[in-house]
Amino acid sequence: MKTNTKRITHYIMALVSIVVLVLLDQITKHLVVLHLKDQSAYVLIKDVFQLEYLENRGAAFGVLQNQRIFFYISVLLITIAVIWFYHKVPIEHKYLPLRICAVLILSGAFGNCIDRIRLNYVVDFLYFKLINFPIFNVADIYVTVAAFLLVILILIYYKEDDLERIFH
Repeated sequence: MKTNTKRITHYIMALVSIVVLVLLDQITKHLVVLHLKDQSAYVLIKDVFQLEYLENRGAAFGVLQNQRIFFYISVLLITIAVIWFYHKVPIEHKYLPLRICAVLILSGAFGNCIDRIRLNYVVDFLYFKLINFPIFNVADIYVTVAAFLLVILILIYYKEDDLERIFH
């Protein structure tokens, strides 16, 4: 397959993946609004894990409350950075994990941005009560998994020469 055709295929697959992941995030949030809003928490594992409706007007851990413009600008900048990065990553199987991370980051950013545009807040619902971890959602999982995976990939999997190919 020619390089340009291969690159276009990668972009199309990334776009389709982002749409599917954002839809999954939005469907879970819709179900939570339908079944948990104004209801008590749904306990899955007593004193460990439950589904609990929360309207989050800030970022992680409740910081930056009601800073919608900041979040919109952040999503725009993240989108630009990820598209630039995605374009720079070589079209080789070895770099697929980096492409997956880029897709996860954009999916998470778009999923929460849609909430902010539609509702003026983000719907969160996953709560690890055992450790009193802040309530989060599926889009947050995408971003967290991508960030964790990026750290592992950069520290363990990719060599300096591999990364130079991207940023050169």
